[in-house]
Amino acid sequence: MLSRLRKLPLVLAAPAAALALAGCGSSHTRISTGTYAGEAGASAPYLYVGPLIYEVQISRELNPANSEDASYLQGLTPAERKLEPGQEWFAVFMQVYNETSKPHRASDDFSITDTQENRYTPIVPGESNPFAYRAGEVPANNQIPLPDTIADDDPAQGLVQLYKIEIASLDNRPLEIKIVDPEDPSQTASAELDV
Repeated sequence: MLSRLRKLPLVLAAPAAALALAGCGSSHTRISTGTYAGEAGASAPYLYVGPLIYEVQISRELNPANSEDASYLQGLTPAERKLEPGQEWFAVFMQVYNETSKPHRASDDFSITDTQENRYTPIVPGESNPFAYRAGEVPANNQIPLPDTIADDDPAQGLVQLYKIEIASLDNRPLEIKIVDPEDPSQTASAELDV
């Protein structure tokens, strides 16, 4: 009887360990859809598009009167900066990882849609904006923003994509971002954004 009681903790521990390992998921699983950052497992926002991995750090409305938010809008022309009635700025902060041994071009084909199929594309500010997401090569075994750059050290820890969206779209949530691979347009991924 005593030997059976000693084995009981091992018998109970085995299913618990199996459940814990099952929750971890596989690092080799390629995810092309998901929900917003902060969730774990298959819903995590590490989106595989072609050879690169895209991660939405955060998405939120911007207030041009706020000094931090104004810095994300620098480099826009006066025409680009102007909002029409019923519009507001919306930002998506993103990191892109290249875990391969050669450089790959990051996507320049992004869009956000709401549940009513209203579609928005990003506005890319001029070169004077160090936070702006710009399509270009992601070095081998590296990421953008590059480590130790102003965008990497920023609280959002990502390059910003700027969108002018209709305020009404915030009522038509969830908003969804779609990413298309520049090397193979059949490779896409999408994720819901937090607002």
